Amino acid sequence: MQSTLILLDSFAQWKPYYETESLATAADYLQNEHLSKHPLLVINLCSKLDYHSEGYYCSLLAQARGHKVLPDVDILNRLESGALTRMDDSLQKICYKWMQGRESNDRDFYEVDIYFGTTKEPELNKIARFIFEQFPCPLLRVTFANRSRNQIDSVRLLSLNELDDARQDLFAQALDNFSQKIWRQPRHHKASRFDLAILHDPAEQLPPSNKAALNKFISQAKKLNINAELITEEDTTRLLEFDGLFIRQTTALNHITYHLSQKAWQADMVVIDDPLSIIRCTNKVYLKELLEREGIPTPKSKLIFKNNLASFAEISGFLGTPIILKVPDGSFSIGMHKVGNEQEYVRALELLSEKTSVFLAQEFVPTSFDWRIGIINGEPLYACKYYMARGHWQIYNHQDPGKPKSGAYESVPISKVPKHVVRNAVKAASLIGKGLYGVDLKEVNGRSVVIEVNDNPSIDQGVEDDILGDELYRRILREFATRMEQKGRK
Repeated sequence: MQSTLILLDSFAQWKPYYETESLATAADYLQNEHLSKHPLLVINLCSKLDYHSEGYYCSLLAQARGHKVLPDVDILNRLESGALTRMDDSLQKICYKWMQGRESNDRDFYEVDIYFGTTKEPELNKIARFIFEQFPCPLLRVTFANRSRNQIDSVRLLSLNELDDARQDLFAQALDNFSQKIWRQPRHHKASRFDLAILHDPAEQLPPSNKAALNKFISQAKKLNINAELITEEDTTRLLEFDGLFIRQTTALNHITYHLSQKAWQADMVVIDDPLSIIRCTNKVYLKELLEREGIPTPKSKLIFKNNLASFAEISGFLGTPIILKVPDGSFSIGMHKVGNEQEYVRALELLSEKTSVFLAQEFVPTSFDWRIGIINGEPLYACKYYMARGHWQIYNHQDPGKPKSGAYESVPISKVPKHVVRNAVKAASLIGKGLYGVDLKEVNGRSVVIEVNDNPSIDQGVEDDILGDELYRRILREFATRMEQKGRK
């Protein structure tokens, strides 16, 4: 488990706050070579962090020692160069609404202080988290221009010396929330080896793990001396507090799951699934090209482009009828249409065109169930048969949007699965990486074809764990522990 170390110019800067042993001066840190042997989260609060200053070299040396540091040298250089970031439309609207709601809304500029991704302005919480993710620094002062778009005018580091009594309270509270295990009263039980964050969305309709499974991960982690904690999007400013990140929320690009995976990966944390796996798995167009290139059997398929639409006759002549049309990044049977004639084809393309400019057309391979082979680090983990929803051609039936229905399931010991199914699944997963994957396959006439590889496979208590029970959770957690131990030995 990593410890947290706060770097200061002098201990006198810490007089307004509670005493702690987790302090060091910049001079001590630069000269203490023994610190390189211990995993640390370094919070650099030196007043001067410009190039060639002691504070700058603290961040530089922290990275060389393999420590996680806020801010790191790349962020310091970006801030020094005046680099800015641009908010998306929704955040710009929030910012402009906040400025227009101020009593002094005729001002040209507003300054807002951000403490570990939080601010005293509740309306700007999302904006504060966004800016912290772009510039991970303990203290920032952001200047917003009073205009309807592109409001971020400047971002600069804020020092402890600039905080008055009220701001000192805000900083102390933010630090307490950011690194709870350091600043709260110590627990009496033995400290865990590692801290693992499990990202989930409590409001997700079809989450990759149900509540019972999430609780299993936490209880089994405790038995392995791992402190596992559920986090949500609201807790993401605490990410660097952990040694690993386990994503149990449906992943997508341009989404919080990918952003956090990327952030954790860049911080040299153990993350499942890693950003490259998310990129490779969430896009069926990429998977089609990859699997075909490597000679892995798949259903016949063809790409369709919005700016050069192929006719139904052309597509059906190659794939037969009916045809399955898919958006590149659908999940849980969403974004798929089965079409059997020109009219259905045109209508489906109209609907899909609202979401994407490239579609995947695939031959229809009717089966009563799909195989799902769970794989971690290249080794088969579990096998399930997912049956089609009653009276439907998919596992999930979304005809009633409020109440999607799914088919039955059957867990099967790996040893009882046809060898060609397992072989194709392992080969397909090996093209993605060494993470946790669920490979979907159809078995037809004694052969199997890969439908897709999922980077965030379902693990529900009572379904995927039906054969292995608690051992399923322990095998995944042991993989995390092994990887975190390896990083700790670097």
